[in-house]
Amino acid sequence: MNLHYQVEGDGDTIVLIHGLFGSADNLGLIARSLKDQYKVISVDLRNHGRSPHCDQFTYRDMAADILAVLDSLNIDRFSLVGHSMGGKVAMAATDLAASRIQRLLVLDMAPVHYFVHRHENVFNGLREVTKHTVEKRSDAEQYLARHVMDPGVRQFLLKSFAKQEDGHYGWRFNVEGLIANYNTIMGWEEIPAYTGQTLFIKGQESDYILPEHREAISRQFPNAKAHLVANTGHWLHAEKPDTVNRIILNFLQAA
Repeated sequence: MNLHYQVEGDGDTIVLIHGLFGSADNLGLIARSLKDQYKVISVDLRNHGRSPHCDQFTYRDMAADILAVLDSLNIDRFSLVGHSMGGKVAMAATDLAASRIQRLLVLDMAPVHYFVHRHENVFNGLREVTKHTVEKRSDAEQYLARHVMDPGVRQFLLKSFAKQEDGHYGWRFNVEGLIANYNTIMGWEEIPAYTGQTLFIKGQESDYILPEHREAISRQFPNAKAHLVANTGHWLHAEKPDTVNRIILNFLQAA
């Protein structure tokens, strides 16, 4: 899978991996904070952004896609920063290339299977938009609002609403492919213990990392550290960018 990606800066390589419904631009605030000291590679995962669509959608596949980008750039050693679903991709990469990973940073995601269906309203909204011929974002938002009540979530989703090759507007991500693979996205196949330097960054008000996940984290990432960002939810890097960027930089630069 030939992913779309962008490269900024120079130095040791940091790969930024977005979450579900996202794109490379979603971690732009992190990229801007790192690019003066590092080579920052921001990717569009398969079925997202400008990357190709595919029915095969496992974490192992997505991790292999990331490694293919790095191989094409002749980059052997690198660090990974992944948010949400992208955090699972980053964690899955440790099973494929543990010796190549310098540091692993996971933003608000645990290596567990989540059983709560969190995105039914989003999928209904995305499908609602695709039922209509839409020529501008404001019209798309009206259809989306029938199912997605939160204006912030609508604006996030609409970042991936763009003009297609046929001249009509549509979703850049593979809506039906994501729906078909939703159980895989929410799931997790436990991986062998990764003993490299690892940091989990949790939003205090988020329920993606919970006390009952500690055993699974310590089993798969026995040397992991944790950092709690106060008064933030799942989108901690957008809610408190300065704080999160400082935590990331401190971890990357620690002896």
